[in-house]
Amino acid sequence: MKQRIFSGVQPSGNLHIGNYLGAIKNWVELQDEYESIFCVVDLHAITVPQDPETLRKKTIEIAKIYLAAGIDPEKSSIFIQSHVPEHAELAWILNTIAKIPELEKMTQFKDKLQKESRESASVGLFDYPALMAADILLYNTQTVPVGEDQIQHIELTRTLAKRFNHRFGDTFIIPEPFVRKEGMRIMGLDDPIKKMSKSAKSEYNYISLIDSEETVRRKIKKAVTDSGTEIVYSDDKPALKNLINIYSLLSEKSSKEIEQMYAGKGYADFKNDLAEVIINFLKPFQEKINALSDEKVLEILKQGAEKVRPLAKQKLDEVKKKIGFVL
Repeated sequence: MKQRIFSGVQPSGNLHIGNYLGAIKNWVELQDEYESIFCVVDLHAITVPQDPETLRKKTIEIAKIYLAAGIDPEKSSIFIQSHVPEHAELAWILNTIAKIPELEKMTQFKDKLQKESRESASVGLFDYPALMAADILLYNTQTVPVGEDQIQHIELTRTLAKRFNHRFGDTFIIPEPFVRKEGMRIMGLDDPIKKMSKSAKSEYNYISLIDSEETVRRKIKKAVTDSGTEIVYSDDKPALKNLINIYSLLSEKSSKEIEQMYAGKGYADFKNDLAEVIINFLKPFQEKINALSDEKVLEILKQGAEKVRPLAKQKLDEVKKKIGFVL
């Protein structure tokens, strides 16, 4: 039997080419090798304030992006997290075995606290990793495709699974992270030291998957570059290295090929061509998104929830029985 994978994206901010290259592109490739479950994680989204209408719109938009990218509902289960309430119920149970110091040391929580005060941060934001653990453990997930920044959350998931198993008997599979080295960290166009972020304050940080041609050209033109004019792929030139990574991953040309193509040329030529490479990728992608009706996408999402719900219920019933709940 195929191993099972689970992953998801929050319906908040603007999904960008970094999300595609670092995650969704890999999911599309993995769905032929694994039994795949992909979720729009709206429960995670509300750990910070959301406008209700925007949240509804973004939830459908993320699902359309999944489908346009090539995630096939015939091969994979695609659904909205809140349509399967077992996620929240298992998260509460895992809360009772998670330790406060374990959650306090989560680097993503610390990073988010830099954007808002500790006094204004919600309990949900603090408890985010327990819900993420529930997402994974609910489906006997064996493999979790993630970026490097999520490995700490997978480690906590493993810790909670082992702790529950030790206390109540074998219940959860201990999942393994799956990290693909190439393309997993696309950095910000305005700051090559920090990862491209869909919640960045400046629109010049990212290329959204729904950006217009004009917007792409404007953002690439303003993208930070390093000193000098030579197009070289080097750790000493992090801004240029990031732009070459984007070019390489979208054009399927190696960094060496790109260096050779622009030998004797400057940043302006390189940036003009990079913008066209991105536009050529986005155009058919956006055409696929626009061809999907909201009604069709909702139908797919509801079918996906119906498909995974028996798995979720079976696991949650097993957990409840182990801890002594009356069923």
